[in-house]
Amino acid sequence: MSEQKLTFKEMCARFEVTPRTLRYYEYIELLQPERDGRSRFYSQRECARMTLIMRGRRFGIKLEEIRQWLLIYENEGTQAQREAFVEMADRQLIELEEQSKQLSEAITELSALRLETLRKLK
Repeated sequence: MSEQKLTFKEMCARFEVTPRTLRYYEYIELLQPERDGRSRFYSQRECARMTLIMRGRRFGIKLEEIRQWLLIYENEGTQAQREAFVEMADRQLIELEEQSKQLSEAITELSALRLETLRKLK
């Protein structure tokens, strides 16, 4: 039984990305589809990688970090990749907490400024 493969168009639709994004991910070697002439076909491996890429992007992880993390699996295996993920997640959590703090401060400041301006209108 042969493995089900997605075409370029199907891959874009499945992951809700533009063709430009998918080509860029290939260019920076996050994905390596099989080629048959000008056609590209994405295996289950590439779909799994794309799932991880999209998850990483959702959490704000840089593409180069994701690329290095995916390479760890290929070169060192699952355990090393899991350890690297924990380190990467720890760094990103610190970054997100700082961004959250900055957003909270901006919301508080903008709310106060809005209220002050509203009072001056009356």
